[in-house]
Amino acid sequence: MTSLAHQLKRLALPQSDPNLLTRREVASLLFDPKDAASMDRSTFYALGCTGLEELLGIEPAFLEFQDTLFSAASLTLERSVQSKEVNEKLDAGISLFLTRLCPYFLLKPAHKCIEWLVHRFHVQLYNADSLLACALPYHDTNVFVRVLQLVKIRDATNRWNWLHCLQKPGVPLSRGTLITHCYTDLSFMDFICTMVTKAIQVTPHSSLRVIFSFYASTIVAALDAVDRVSDTIISKLLPYVQKGLKAPLTDYKAATYMIVCQLAVKVVMEASLVDTLAVHISKSLLKEPVLAKEGVGCLIVLLQNQKEGAAGAFSRLSSMPALVSTLQVMAAAHDVSPLLRHLLPHLVGAVFTCSSGENRVKGCVRSLVISQELERASAVCLSSLRYCGALDGVLGGHVTDISSSEQKQLFHQFLSLSMSSGKYQIMGDSDTSLLLSLKHPQPSVRVLAVEHLMSIITSGQVQRVTSCLQIPLESTTSWFSRSRFLLSSRVWTKGDSELLLRAGWRLLPFLVITSAQPHLSTCVARSSIVSQHPLTLNWAQGETLKTFLITETLRVGRGSVEEVRCVIDPGAFLSHRHVVVSLPGEVWWNPEKLDTNTCCYLGLLCRLFSVTISGAGEGPAAGIFRDLMKLLIQVHLREPPMLFRFLCVLWGYGSNHGDQLDVKVGAVLQTQALYMGRALLGAQPTAMLEELAAANSPVFPSLLCCLSSPVREVRRAALGALQSLSGAKGSPFQPITEKLLKTPEEIIADPSYLSQALGVLYDECQTVKVKTQQTKLQSSMRQLLQSVQTPSCPSYSAAGLLRVLSHVNGQAVLSALLPVLDRLLEQSGPDTPTLLRAEAQLMQLVLGKYNEASAPLLAGDQNCLDLFIRALRTSIQQHPDIPSCQISALEQITKPFFPALGDEKVQQKLLSVIFDLLVESRSPLVANTISSVFKGIAVDGQLVANELAPPEKPKVSVTVQQTRRSRMTQRKPQESGDVDPEGGAVSWQRVTLILELLQHKKKLKRAQMLVPVLFSLLASLEPCSGDHTNMEYTKQLLLSCLLNVCHKLSPDGGAVGADVLDEDKFSVELVVQCIRASDMPQTHHHALLLLGTAATIFPEKVLHNIMPIFTFMGANIMRLDDAYSFRVIDKTVQMVIPALIKQLSVDGSSSQVDAVVTRIVHVFADALPHVPDHRRLPILAQLVTTLGPARFLWVLMLLLFKLHATQTASSVSEKDAALERDMDFWIALCCQFEVTDQLTSIINILNFLLQLPDDKDDGTRKKEEEEDEEKALIFSLDAHSSKELRHFKFLSVSFMAQLLGSASFIGKSLQQLQQRLLEEILRYIHSVARCVEENADRPTAKFWRVLLNKAYDVLDKVNSLLPTDTFITVMRGLMGNQLPSVRRKAMELLNNKLQHRTQWEEQQVTALLQLTGDLLSIVGKGHGKVTEAEQAINRQTALYSLKLLCRSFGSDHQEAMVPVLLRAVEIVTASEEEKNVTGSALLCIAEVVSTLKALAIPQLPRLMPAVLHTLTDRKELLTNEIYLLSAVTALQRVTETLPHFISPYLQDATLQVSTAQLSARLSSLRSTLATKLPPRVLLPTLAKCYSNMLGALMSILKEHISHMDKEQLNFHQSELTSFFLTALDFRAEHCEGDLEKTAQIEGCVIDCLLAMVMKLSEVTFRPLFFKLFDWSKSDSKERLLTFYRLSDRIAERLKGLFVLFAGNLVKPFADLLRQTNSSETAVCLSGGEEKSSLLLQYVLDCLYKIFLYDTQRFLSRERADALMSPLLDQLENTLGGEQVYQQRVTQHLVPCVGQFSVALADDTQWKTLNYQILLKTRHTDSKVRYSSLLMLMELASKLKENYMVLLPETIPFLAELMEDECEEVEQQVQKVVQEMENILGEPLQSYF
Repeated sequence: MTSLAHQLKRLALPQSDPNLLTRREVASLLFDPKDAASMDRSTFYALGCTGLEELLGIEPAFLEFQDTLFSAASLTLERSVQSKEVNEKLDAGISLFLTRLCPYFLLKPAHKCIEWLVHRFHVQLYNADSLLACALPYHDTNVFVRVLQLVKIRDATNRWNWLHCLQKPGVPLSRGTLITHCYTDLSFMDFICTMVTKAIQVTPHSSLRVIFSFYASTIVAALDAVDRVSDTIISKLLPYVQKGLKAPLTDYKAATYMIVCQLAVKVVMEASLVDTLAVHISKSLLKEPVLAKEGVGCLIVLLQNQKEGAAGAFSRLSSMPALVSTLQVMAAAHDVSPLLRHLLPHLVGAVFTCSSGENRVKGCVRSLVISQELERASAVCLSSLRYCGALDGVLGGHVTDISSSEQKQLFHQFLSLSMSSGKYQIMGDSDTSLLLSLKHPQPSVRVLAVEHLMSIITSGQVQRVTSCLQIPLESTTSWFSRSRFLLSSRVWTKGDSELLLRAGWRLLPFLVITSAQPHLSTCVARSSIVSQHPLTLNWAQGETLKTFLITETLRVGRGSVEEVRCVIDPGAFLSHRHVVVSLPGEVWWNPEKLDTNTCCYLGLLCRLFSVTISGAGEGPAAGIFRDLMKLLIQVHLREPPMLFRFLCVLWGYGSNHGDQLDVKVGAVLQTQALYMGRALLGAQPTAMLEELAAANSPVFPSLLCCLSSPVREVRRAALGALQSLSGAKGSPFQPITEKLLKTPEEIIADPSYLSQALGVLYDECQTVKVKTQQTKLQSSMRQLLQSVQTPSCPSYSAAGLLRVLSHVNGQAVLSALLPVLDRLLEQSGPDTPTLLRAEAQLMQLVLGKYNEASAPLLAGDQNCLDLFIRALRTSIQQHPDIPSCQISALEQITKPFFPALGDEKVQQKLLSVIFDLLVESRSPLVANTISSVFKGIAVDGQLVANELAPPEKPKVSVTVQQTRRSRMTQRKPQESGDVDPEGGAVSWQRVTLILELLQHKKKLKRAQMLVPVLFSLLASLEPCSGDHTNMEYTKQLLLSCLLNVCHKLSPDGGAVGADVLDEDKFSVELVVQCIRASDMPQTHHHALLLLGTAATIFPEKVLHNIMPIFTFMGANIMRLDDAYSFRVIDKTVQMVIPALIKQLSVDGSSSQVDAVVTRIVHVFADALPHVPDHRRLPILAQLVTTLGPARFLWVLMLLLFKLHATQTASSVSEKDAALERDMDFWIALCCQFEVTDQLTSIINILNFLLQLPDDKDDGTRKKEEEEDEEKALIFSLDAHSSKELRHFKFLSVSFMAQLLGSASFIGKSLQQLQQRLLEEILRYIHSVARCVEENADRPTAKFWRVLLNKAYDVLDKVNSLLPTDTFITVMRGLMGNQLPSVRRKAMELLNNKLQHRTQWEEQQVTALLQLTGDLLSIVGKGHGKVTEAEQAINRQTALYSLKLLCRSFGSDHQEAMVPVLLRAVEIVTASEEEKNVTGSALLCIAEVVSTLKALAIPQLPRLMPAVLHTLTDRKELLTNEIYLLSAVTALQRVTETLPHFISPYLQDATLQVSTAQLSARLSSLRSTLATKLPPRVLLPTLAKCYSNMLGALMSILKEHISHMDKEQLNFHQSELTSFFLTALDFRAEHCEGDLEKTAQIEGCVIDCLLAMVMKLSEVTFRPLFFKLFDWSKSDSKERLLTFYRLSDRIAERLKGLFVLFAGNLVKPFADLLRQTNSSETAVCLSGGEEKSSLLLQYVLDCLYKIFLYDTQRFLSRERADALMSPLLDQLENTLGGEQVYQQRVTQHLVPCVGQFSVALADDTQWKTLNYQILLKTRHTDSKVRYSSLLMLMELASKLKENYMVLLPETIPFLAELMEDECEEVEQQVQKVVQEMENILGEPLQSYF
């Protein structure tokens, strides 16, 4: 089946199933389809209702379907005509019913209901899925197979197609096949799972067990059978597994447990999936404890096969009430350790976390009497390192809660049971373990534990102390003293390094001073453990320890000032002040520029500030840290300006990526510092506040930066500080402060609000009318910018300020920032250090101020422009994530920035720099940026033109003359231009890059300004001899840019005014030269695109320059055989010609276009012989398609005809071959186009031919008239001879004839062109017919006649395409034409139509029969000056038309054909009629008589004599074959049609058909006479005619006998016997005649007699044969010859049957053999030796056949003796001469004797026969001896191994013959011996 058939079948609706439309077979579940077809609908309805009632007795839920599917209304419901909504509702009801029916599917009531659904609702077609889902659980039953046979699943795309193989054999679905399909087709697995979920929703739960069983058995078995359970299978099953575990149905849950177990066994799952499954199982056990054992078992299987996961399930599982009892039952028979291994840790944890946990553990431990297993499990679980921390915590917490002795005892037992570590070893004194003693609440117990630990250390058992190193060193004096001893013990020096390292890390936290033990830190610091630790090595001897103690104490905040002083004198630390250098005195403290010492000191201050302010907030030590803060400020930051400079550092340092101070200032510290600054500012006097808010103060700028922080709390704190600072009314920043304080909520809510607010504020200060306020605002902004400009301002602060001022733009802003840019650019040189990250960001922000608002400054301030250009040329990228200065500057040249520059010189300068960068830079990023920049800005075309022009020519205006001149002058190579651009040469690299940018440039103003310079570059590029590839690429860019310019100037393809672009500036010649000079396809493509576009703008100019392209193509490109050349031609035609045609047509220059296009087509036609064969058709097809086939196809065809007509061929065969080849090509070309285009072209060709003169001489006479240029281009009379003109016409007409008859044309409708085409061809036929008459006496007469025939051929083809109605009307009109040739052609067209059409409408038949009168008038002699020959041809044609009309319609319209018969009989009876016309009339009579039948009987008296009379004219018949055939055909048709009415003419007819001269032509007629006439009529007639033509009569009689039945033969046997006895006497009667002719006639008689013999029985044949035998013995001896010839033929035909009659012939045979033996008696026959030889030959042949077919032991001993001697004596019979003798012996006698020996079958007779032959070998005549040897060899070959017994007596004779005097005999003996050896298989030489 094809793919289309599959698609259609898939789209077909069920109601289109053909089975629904037939009643021969009806789908049925319970009945045979044929029986079901005979049952009515009510029977099925009653059956379905009965089934439903029985189901209601089982399940009441089916009641709802009583009013829907089984209602009385469903009897008349036909779902195939229902709407979509009704069918959807019906499908839902059927699906619901079948789902509920599934559990009862095997019951008889269910089958009845399904039968009704199948019959009424066609569920097997519409609801196949639901029906099979209902039956699928019973797949191994016969009922399932019966359901399966109902559905249509033959289509391979059907989801159930895999069951198709079960439908025909009717076997159930095996379980293995089902399982295999389940895991191979996951959609089927999903179908099974979905089937269960649907059933749960709609079916009572009590009846679902069969579905759950099918579900579990199928899915589990599929998981088990699949080799690898893929993730796809798991993802498919998991949703249904979760539903099953959550479901309340026990069976469903049990099935799901089984699936989970199978998954656990087959798949290694991820921990998360295992955990999910375990949690769901645990939940299911808590909800429904009915399947407790099964659920726990499922969980055990899951944990047993999965390594990880299930951590979250045991908290729920431990809450299961029956857990312990379930585990106890299962442990008796199964291994539950996988569950216990995971469960016990949770139970142990529950002991210490909840009250009920202890009881569960007790119950679990007591119930599960598996001590070894439990011990192993608990040991594994609790001794693991990953649980040690949790265990210590739990046990340590629990020991404090133990009160009763019983609990203590139990706790110790638990420890002893599970713990083997030393730290849980029980101490005898305290009745608890060492670790718990160290954590005991009683100090005495802890002291005892430490002493015990000391004893362990002193004894050297250091390893046992390893796990005790996490003890808390808490208060208690005695404990501390012993701990100190423990730490200072020298035993530690002997321990391993790892232990010391771990102990040191544990002791580090105790270096912090606490109020409880102020000396503990010192003790720990001086311990041997700390002193040996790598981190604290030698701290105890240096000042480092002091510093660490102080800072860590301050950081942690655990000690008081006194505590610090008690350890270290604070004065000592504060004395460090004199070590640190003085803090800077600048207004801004810039960490970026401070020296190292100052940075270190400032960093220490920041860290101290961070520690103290962190502790001063709240907590018990807050007061202490506040005192420390005061102390810090008093000592180091005593002056308010210094303090606020320090705070400003903290406020802004968070954005410093350099981190010179090595301090982390986060948002919290920044906020704390801001709040502190707010408090300090609020406490400052006004004077100090004014100083802090001064112009050079960093406070306000720093706060401004904080207001833009992304952290809300920072902004809130900064706003508070600004509020405090606003008290300084004299501050230059006061206007800004006031504005900002008006919108505090916005600033706090949005970090970007500040920059927007400042931008609005700056815009207001530019427009505000109050001069004072404007001055203040501007002053404030200047001060802010001055802060940025200040060198001491940190770059990160400056960058922050510029971010705040991001919306503040203008010339003044940029002017103020220029020094910053200058300074940063100075630092960005290649020899300068790398800029800081903040400085790079600052430079990027400063460059951002080059925008639309500040652009005019570049024109007004040269420094501003120079700095920007410097930035453009600074390419060093300081940091990877920050773009270079060059990229930043380039990105500022935006679409609004560039025109805002205002000055064209500045724009030109920037463009020049950008293009220079593009040339110089090697960075792809720079190139891409420049490309995007240039693409975005709107550039004037003149600016780009100036950049493209050579340096000394900034503006270029090129004319055509200048372009040509430039070609002559610029002959320098391309490389010279690249070397010295200053000298006026073109820098082609720069030009190329600019052109590349122009490719995608859309925003180009005055694009026409580029045209002169682009053409100038194109002209200068032409003579260059540089790199060819680069030159071609540049040329393509130039052409593409010119194309873009043209598109911009004329987007819609229209003309452009001279004021926009002067036509002289557009050099089409250069574009044409590009095509001619280049060999690159891309260059051609671009040039052609440009020409195509230019053709719409300057059509006239392109028109005048287009021919060189096509001339070049015809001379060069079209000769090449490559795809590239083909594409060039294709593109040239596609791109240029349509544009020209379109534009010139609009301009009204259609004739000019036609002339130009004709020239172009002429180029293609002339070049065609040189084009590769396989390229010709595509090239010309594309050409005509582009030009428009309806308009120019005919032009191309005529040019091709002319090309062929002017070619010369060396020979006629070559000429014919070329014509055939070209004709095929022309037709193939035309067939590339639509039928309408082809017909239009034919009409145009006919019009053109009509306009051509008849001859060249006529054309010269018309030369005075103005000749059309296009017509002259197609075929010029001046350039061609008369012969070529005639050839051209002939080719045109021949082509039209072949085209109209081509296969691609047949079957296409002519539509509206049919009438016009017919008129044109008739006009042309009339014109050619006139020429035929005019040139009848000229040498060209033959040409005109041939041309007219070709034109008629065209008309014939048009005729075959005409609609029949139109055709009949046209033909009737043509038959009345005055020209006989036209009338004849009309009749020929009619004949052609009648011959090839078989189906006719009645009205068309009526119209055709009306033509009978017109045709009969043509048959009569009625038209004036017509030659006799032409009139005869027309009459013949008319008679042929009448014959065809009679053949087609005569049987149904016999009356209309009677006049035709009358006219035809008149013609036949007319004696002076022309014989060809008579022949046509006879053929017409034959057809009409066979059609009219009985209506022709009245005409027989006139017709038959006339027909028979025609057969008597032997001379005419033999010389005119058609006349003969016509007469015979007429006679035969009459005989066939009216055999019972021709008896009066039968004898004459028989005589005629028996004529010897006509016998070969009349065989069919004789056959008709023999088969159609009855014997009673024919036999007397043959007897009467016997004397005339015996041979022909015998052929009639023979065929007649073969058609006679048995009764007729028996009736006429005596008559036939008499006839044959007479006929067999022919030889006796003509004994003196020609023997050969006599034998021929006698053979016909014998053949005829054999036909009768073969139809006789044995009873009837025997008397006939003996009668013939008696006949042969009477009268003439010639009868013997006839009889034995007859006997030979009968023996040949009857074979073995003839032996029954041959017994009486033995003696006559023997007698004849003796009588004809010349050695014994004289010749007895009167005919001499020839007849005797012939008789002897017939006798021998007859005997041979008797012997050959003898199966009845015919050759008895007596008969053998009678025949043997006469036969062998024939070896001596030399009758007839030597040649006849030799032929008789080899061909007749030897085969006869050989077969005689076979028939003997007797050894004794063989011996006699052999001896008699051997005796003949001693004959005196060598010929006899030779013949005897031949016979001897034949005997041996026939007897084979039986000849061995005869060999002994043969050898002596052969030996004698070996010495025979005759050489031939000797040679023959050798051959005989050799042949005998081959036959007998042994050598005979030994016998000689």
